[in-house]
Amino acid sequence: MFIRFGCVVGFFALPALTACSVDAVMRPDIDIGTTRTASVSSGRGLRNLVPSNPMMMAYPRFNLPRSDSSAMPAEEASCRRQLKRLGVKYRDLAPINDGGSCGIAYPVEVSSLSGGIEMSPSATLNCQMALTFARWTKNELAPAARTRYLSGISKIKQGSSYSCRRIAGTSVASEHSTGNALDVMAIELNNGKYLDVAKPGFFAFREKSLLNKVRSEGCDYFSTVLGPGYNADHADHFHFDLKPRRNGYVACK
Repeated sequence: MFIRFGCVVGFFALPALTACSVDAVMRPDIDIGTTRTASVSSGRGLRNLVPSNPMMMAYPRFNLPRSDSSAMPAEEASCRRQLKRLGVKYRDLAPINDGGSCGIAYPVEVSSLSGGIEMSPSATLNCQMALTFARWTKNELAPAARTRYLSGISKIKQGSSYSCRRIAGTSVASEHSTGNALDVMAIELNNGKYLDVAKPGFFAFREKSLLNKVRSEGCDYFSTVLGPGYNADHADHFHFDLKPRRNGYVACK
């Protein structure tokens, strides 16, 4: 039995963060949200997103580039070599430390994936999350689009990557707080087709088939995958993360 969950959040120059709920009965803690935002952090420490904030929109986080990568741990350097082999365009960022559980020691800002697929806006992630998402896109998402629409992918619209926030009603940090999660709102194809996760349409059988396939196959890559059908909070996006769990448990729904 699989269980899934997701969340959409971010910040824009104001100390706003995501409102998430938790279904703790027979389930691990879950990040969820109802507002499309980006991962622009403001202030320090865990906060909750204010859904009514009119300034919340999908803008990239404002980060400085890393000035020296010579002392990078071996696993971080290896991860970046793999990103390059996959054709991922990224830049190393200065360490992020927003206090408490929020931060990434060796963050990357991903602007495009294999095949020139644009990430819109650029996503701030830890390297392993970036690498896993890049592999899933190349191995599952892109082939599924070519099979069903005879077209490549031009753009993936993300709603939240890194952002400093907790799971609502708890003191537990969201996976977004360490750059370990990404929310996908829509996919745009080279032929102009726009695949909105929230609104595939009642008779959009090809679109539903594509979204269902890549969602289910995401469970082979991520430890958490949630989307429409899980609950109302996930009706407009897919949430992917690499939350570590005992015995390799995967929450996929």
